[in-house]
Amino acid sequence: MLEHLFGSKTRVRLLRLFLHHPEEAFFVRELARKTHFQMNAVRRELENLTKFGALMESKQLAADREKGPSGQRRYYKLNTDFVLYPELRALLMKSQVLLEQNFVKRVQDMGTVKYLALTGRFVDMPDLSTDLLVIGKVNRERLERLIHDFERELGASVRFTVLTGQEFQYRKQVGDKFIYSILEAKKVVVVDELTGSET
Repeated sequence: MLEHLFGSKTRVRLLRLFLHHPEEAFFVRELARKTHFQMNAVRRELENLTKFGALMESKQLAADREKGPSGQRRYYKLNTDFVLYPELRALLMKSQVLLEQNFVKRVQDMGTVKYLALTGRFVDMPDLSTDLLVIGKVNRERLERLIHDFERELGASVRFTVLTGQEFQYRKQVGDKFIYSILEAKKVVVVDELTGSET
């Protein structure tokens, strides 16, 4: 959707990546690797976004970030002082909701999902131990591929936990700290057939 507004899928994916890591600086090859786009396409969009004012460019020694004789690299960082930064962030975050809805629907279609909750990164609590809890029977290999694709679009990593109903009940009964940390934390419950309700 946003690529129609911004004119480029590469630009959207770069913006998402920078918005998820507002304090970090990235070099071109690193951004190409993280976004899975060609270096030339990434360079072109970095130039556009820098001219626009959304990004800042700085030449610094690679030794600032990593050891070794890597020489000078050109780094890019989000310009949080950019006059349209709040609006840009709000627009990207709203578009993320649509991305998440599509992602959740595809997870549900992967098998028999008895419980599905978004937590951690999805509710602005990145310190929690997982971002996605799935209880039921799903194809783990397909789920991993789906999450990998979603991470690429999102510009951020997603930690996930998959349990069968039996595993969940057992861990709950023995007072598993991990399970209770998720159940008691802030989250968005998408499916809950364990207690007979679904949103």
